Amino acid sequence: MRLKALQSKVLLTTALLAIGSGNTHAQSISEVQKIAKERGLSTTDLLAAAKTYTPTGMKDEYVIFSSGGHSGQVFVIGVPSMRILRTIGVFTPESWQGWGFGVGDEVLDEGNVSGKENRWGDTHHPALSETNGDYDGDWLFINDKSNARIAVIDLRDFETKQIVKNPLFINDHGGAFVPPNTEYIFETAQYNVPWGADHAPMSEFKENFRGAVTMWKFDRKKGRIDKAKSFAIELPPYWQDIADAGKLASDGYFFLNSINTELATGGFGVEGEKNPPFEAGVSMNATDYLHIIDWKKAERVFQAGKYTMIKDFPVISLKAVITEGLLHLTPEPRSPHGVDVSPKGDFVVVSGKLDPHTTIYSVDKIKKAIANKTFSGEDEFGVPVLDFDSVMEAQVEVGLGPLHTQFGPDGYAYTSLFLDSAVARWTLGGDYGKLNPEPDWTLVQKTPVHYNIGHLGAAEGDTVDPDGKYLVAYNKWSVDRFVQTGPLMPQNFQLLDISKQGTEMPVIYDMPMGIGEPHYAQIIKADKLKSWSVYPEIGWDPTIQAVNPWAPRPKSERIERKGEHEVEIFMTSVRSHFTPEHVTVKQGDKVTWHITNTERAIDATHGFSIPVYNITLSLEPGEYAKFEFVADTAGTFPFYCTEFCSALHLEMMGYLMVEPAE
Repeated sequence: MRLKALQSKVLLTTALLAIGSGNTHAQSISEVQKIAKERGLSTTDLLAAAKTYTPTGMKDEYVIFSSGGHSGQVFVIGVPSMRILRTIGVFTPESWQGWGFGVGDEVLDEGNVSGKENRWGDTHHPALSETNGDYDGDWLFINDKSNARIAVIDLRDFETKQIVKNPLFINDHGGAFVPPNTEYIFETAQYNVPWGADHAPMSEFKENFRGAVTMWKFDRKKGRIDKAKSFAIELPPYWQDIADAGKLASDGYFFLNSINTELATGGFGVEGEKNPPFEAGVSMNATDYLHIIDWKKAERVFQAGKYTMIKDFPVISLKAVITEGLLHLTPEPRSPHGVDVSPKGDFVVVSGKLDPHTTIYSVDKIKKAIANKTFSGEDEFGVPVLDFDSVMEAQVEVGLGPLHTQFGPDGYAYTSLFLDSAVARWTLGGDYGKLNPEPDWTLVQKTPVHYNIGHLGAAEGDTVDPDGKYLVAYNKWSVDRFVQTGPLMPQNFQLLDISKQGTEMPVIYDMPMGIGEPHYAQIIKADKLKSWSVYPEIGWDPTIQAVNPWAPRPKSERIERKGEHEVEIFMTSVRSHFTPEHVTVKQGDKVTWHITNTERAIDATHGFSIPVYNITLSLEPGEYAKFEFVADTAGTFPFYCTEFCSALHLEMMGYLMVEPAE
């Protein structure tokens, strides 16, 4: 009976699919039913396929910007198709785009660490630029946890324009995050070190190790971080973690988790058993501290000159932070990992890895507690601690290992449960309570995911106006889900349909991510992106986002010798030809090469590669690029177009001839 019922459901579903496609032929229905039976597909499977299948010519409604983890890159993914659309080269060279192989070197060099070249990263938290608390599709920022760096990506061409290295600390985790109008990019330290990672013994942890948050000023007109208008705020030497900026009711505030309020220093098995290992030592306290930072007041303090210079960078000292009332603490569940501000900015949700509840703080109560000095005391550094009961709004028991929370448009919140391997849907209270039928502050549903979810992202779920519809679970493991390809297994992005209220929010797609270890992502409506299909003019330099006066144009191609050991080449590319085709230099010459793709047709991209000299470029229509090298190896080296461009693609080549030195 159950088999017949299933067959009936499958038949009904396939019929609906056939009608939707304009094909009502019984033959088509029968064929779909046969395939479903052969592959063991259920009605649920067919419905999921219908929800996610994106036929040729149909575009995705949303776009995911995902961190690339140890790849050091950013991945661009369509929703609901879950197709990878683009890899953006950021902290790591990327040969398809020629990032770090002739172009981008100056930007990558901005991120060198302690004067040493650094060409790897661990990207964690992308942040889309916002206007009035909504994604505007203009810019993307991302941090490098390993090396405390922030990158700026221009979404007109999806290329990295700037990398800044934090001079004060060596790791970051609470970054990148932006306020509602992207005045700053916030970056917080994680594993505390002395300023600038200078040496100090662990016995001086409390005295010499420091926490901090850096406020990088963003110049929207220039599209660059303005280091001269940026500053840092000294924090107690806890390990600061994830952060989120306030909006609407909480605009002007910045919320930051912390762990290791125990000030544990580890050393178990090395410095003696008197010290517990870090995993135990940093989890002994019943609570940790939520940091509540008044960043607008901090800006005024900085502009008034109330800071000291540390490592050639302005820092508002902890003493000044306390005196000026920039920082307040309040207890939070121990080992917290997620802190997330609700769409109206009226609640702050914190999840502790070792607490099955989410804890919800009222922004209104926080403001009143600060104004009335409703303190339960101070921490050991003199920072006032707000009374927990005076600022806590509610607690919801969601499950084991809660981490991060996202929001929908219908009063629901969604929390990732690492240990339960599930996504919890629960209701907000206050003004959100009238948006759904369930009681306020109530667990509604837990949908299993595979497996051990970390972050999660809902469509526009970090904004003042979430879309709902889709949620993506960023799962850390994928045991038994995919074909085994060795001991290293992919992570698993799973797409959930959250369009209906109540208990229905099924998983509708599995997407293995066999690149790096993605951590967090943001999901934007695709129609908000305003990317170029070709560069605005021939000779466009993506570095400056303007025409470069040095860009070669047709009939201006040439080779110029400047002095005994300097040569400058001016080249153009067009289907299917490089001009000039022969370039002769002398061994030992310093070579400066200018090249312009003169195409105006969409997707008429030309690659350019020179073997031996580690040069490979991607030149989109209209793009100009410059690269330099020393011709230290004599020989004959074909250069060619690496990007398939026409029927005569293979014929698009030339020769670099390096004459041996006498």
